[in-house]
Amino acid sequence: MTRLAATPPMGWNSWDVYGTSVTEAETRANAAFIAEHMAGLGWEYIVVDIQWYDPAARPGGYNSGADLVLDEYGLPQPAPNRFPSAAGGAGFAPLAAYVHSLGLKFGVHILRGVPRRAVAADTPIKGSEYSAAQIPDRERIASWVDDNWGIDHSHPGGQAYYDALAAQFAAWGVDYVKADDMTAPYWEDEIEAFSHAIARSGRDMVLSLSPGMNLSTAHAEHLRAHAHLWRISADLWDRWRDVFAQFDLLRDWSPHSGPGHWPDADMLPLGRMGIRAEVGEPRETLLTPDEQRTMLTLWCIARSPLMVGADLPGSSAETIELLTNPEVLAAQCHEAGAREVWREGKHLAWASEDGAFAAVFNRGPDMAEIRLPWETLGTTRPAGIRDCWAREDIEPGEELRVKLAPHASALFRLS
Repeated sequence: MTRLAATPPMGWNSWDVYGTSVTEAETRANAAFIAEHMAGLGWEYIVVDIQWYDPAARPGGYNSGADLVLDEYGLPQPAPNRFPSAAGGAGFAPLAAYVHSLGLKFGVHILRGVPRRAVAADTPIKGSEYSAAQIPDRERIASWVDDNWGIDHSHPGGQAYYDALAAQFAAWGVDYVKADDMTAPYWEDEIEAFSHAIARSGRDMVLSLSPGMNLSTAHAEHLRAHAHLWRISADLWDRWRDVFAQFDLLRDWSPHSGPGHWPDADMLPLGRMGIRAEVGEPRETLLTPDEQRTMLTLWCIARSPLMVGADLPGSSAETIELLTNPEVLAAQCHEAGAREVWREGKHLAWASEDGAFAAVFNRGPDMAEIRLPWETLGTTRPAGIRDCWAREDIEPGEELRVKLAPHASALFRLS
């Protein structure tokens, strides 16, 4: 699957700010903001996260036994009280058309499996001779939401249901699917069935897999064959410990990244968030300015997808400036991969394989002065150095010298 996601996807996802209860108006407002202020730098996906089919979705968790909106074939439909343009069976087609009219791309979240209400009603599976009651695997349930049963893929109706679901997404104009509860535990047959359904849908759609807890690199080849990106951790929030944990994960996963397949360090919890989210109250991100830059530096040098989880129209000018620094974002879409090349305690450095970018990090609680020979970064003394955050040139010395505040970082372009 390499035709799509030639560079790591960039966009907006509703989860960090609105949780399960995002509305059409909020989605449109964030899409319009990205189109006006960020699209020219590669931000393009607008993704509606989980339970868009629950009319009573609420902040701070999931409704057990929710009265989901399903069609006659047991396929989830947007709740019209939250997405008014979906009324009359239109689904997400009108919202996707609006996003496309802005020059952007539209995405949806979907949970692994078949809705329990579809199984109880034994709805027919569209385009097949099977019905929903024939396909559930009641042992394969999500530990955190009870909307769906897992699917028994020894029955051909399982593939038929995913085919119908992907065909619906294609008819709506969906460009990106975040398929959740796929990888913790790792459901190999579910991943393959959903991947095949996307491929048969007749529309190009980026496939992202979640949630990523304890995901082993032993699955890397399978993931590369069946998905465009995959989470490598649990949900990441605006806590330094969450960012800290990504250093080791991205180090381990970076050899498996490349065009069409990207290990995903999760969303960027920046800006105005938590308005109706699962974790915390309405707030500006709790990460310090240095921690925010460090997170974005790591995600970019490691070429992780960038999905911001803020209410962008309500976020500060400083947040938008952080997300629209073209010199930093250039590392994220750079053609050559990057690796961790040096580590000493809580200090470490990454460098791109072609010597174009280098990043230095201080993960510790004290000021640090770091000195690195150019050979450590895999290059000779460069002709010039560009500080990507300060957006200014630096005279190269005999070695790279950096002074960093606690939890701070620096990103350089070398020439």
